Amino acid sequence: MRRATLFILLLGACSQTAVSGSLAAPPGRIVASGITGALVICGGGKLPEEAARRFMELAGGESARLVVIPTASAEADKGKGESFLSSWRKRKPASVVLLHTRSREQAGTEAFVKPLIEATGVWISGGNQSKIAAAYLGTAVEKALYQLLARGGVIGGTSAGAAIMSREMIAGGKEKANMGKGFDLLPDAVIDQHFIARRRRQRLVGVLAAQPGLVGYGIDEGTALIARGRKLEVVGTSTVSILLAPEGKGGPGLRPLKEQLLRQGSAADLTALRRSAAARAEGRYPPPGEAASRVPRGALVLGGGGGMPPEIVRRFIELAGGPGALIAIVPTAMADPVPRNPGEERMLSRGGARNLVVLHGRTLEDIETGRFETVLSKARGVWFCGGRQWRLVDAYADTKVERLFHGVLERGGVIGGSSAGASIQSSYMVRGNPLGNLDAMAEGYEKGFGFLPGAAVDQHFSQRNRLPDMEGLVARFPQLLGIGLDEATAIIVTGLVAEVLGKHKAHFYYRDRRTRLGAGAYYHLGRRRELPVR
Repeated sequence: MRRATLFILLLGACSQTAVSGSLAAPPGRIVASGITGALVICGGGKLPEEAARRFMELAGGESARLVVIPTASAEADKGKGESFLSSWRKRKPASVVLLHTRSREQAGTEAFVKPLIEATGVWISGGNQSKIAAAYLGTAVEKALYQLLARGGVIGGTSAGAAIMSREMIAGGKEKANMGKGFDLLPDAVIDQHFIARRRRQRLVGVLAAQPGLVGYGIDEGTALIARGRKLEVVGTSTVSILLAPEGKGGPGLRPLKEQLLRQGSAADLTALRRSAAARAEGRYPPPGEAASRVPRGALVLGGGGGMPPEIVRRFIELAGGPGALIAIVPTAMADPVPRNPGEERMLSRGGARNLVVLHGRTLEDIETGRFETVLSKARGVWFCGGRQWRLVDAYADTKVERLFHGVLERGGVIGGSSAGASIQSSYMVRGNPLGNLDAMAEGYEKGFGFLPGAAVDQHFSQRNRLPDMEGLVARFPQLLGIGLDEATAIIVTGLVAEVLGKHKAHFYYRDRRTRLGAGAYYHLGRRRELPVR
């Protein structure tokens, strides 16, 4: 027993970075990359051939080492193990092993868990999910499942084998769920199966009303949800319903219950869904009161994309303190592979800047290093490159690096950026949907870095006909000042005043009033109106 106890302790220590199949993160911060490994979550009924094929593929095909866990079924105690293995044997993996016990003591032994340590894929059969939890929750089996995902393996399951994959587990009940605890494989989730076939929508809605920070997944029979990294996709003959609880306690102006229906070929973003559920649980954003749109110290340069004219670049460098000032270039909004020498570095160099440092990272391990802190604690300027603004949120939001960005302003420096590098600067961030840039309002990705509070900044404005989107946004959130920036155009914000520079126009929206200004014009952000030319 001493050997078994030591084995469990060592396994538990190794699994601390594998909980939820993802790297550990500070409390309240969602790991943007999603889960490691993959999940194939089936709603019961006939297993879709495509789901079985994908499970085998993710497990390694003919090299797959499979473990089948039939513990949810009463048949598992009757010596009928081959019936759980035969369908997988037909697919000719390298090996298939049955793993079953009712004894938690046995589930903690090295010999019992060994097949999981060697496995590339685990399949959890249907039946009663509470039986799985009773046998394995909190044992070395659970920890070995997290390790399997951490090394890139796949876990699949159907019916009870699907329900057990979320920590908050529906254990039974008809109209009202009886709750239990399952494995934490799909984070911030609650999973219901046989969803349409057994009319379980009301049951899942009730769970979300009690626990609004969760994402509800209603998976129908003959259908599977496949999760890999942050990507969710559906295969099978029916649908997966993704439900989000109402914002706050519901009511006027708050978002109602949301349901997204996915069919075969549909995709969703796990990270965006988790962020959306968390935001809805926190309550209304942006807050109903009007925040003052002002920059009390330092300056902002917000560009509309399409290339910045030389005079805008020169003003940014002047505001940073001149050609010798230390300026950090942040290209993280770009897709991978991010170039070592982004075009913005050449742009600033041509403008005369001589002390440029590129800072880029995707993970906490990348960014919370001495290099980021050393540079940003001394920098007089930061330039955010274009791309997709959600990537900046994923990398830097709620980290010490975000606080260091604010520190540049607080000591009188300048923060600039164009396109995505402009939208990230406002408190309300537009076009944050990781699946595309057509949605002006994207739940879960609405909070920018807030250098310019009380505002929402859009770019490529006239060129991509984004005027109707801004009209809809300020109608939805009348407390915000909407700012649309044309290409090759920028505003420079100091204090309460925005100065327009460049080739085209800046558009200011406040409630039902729109002000359109060209180069040389000034706009008072506090009074929400044009100023006389200085």
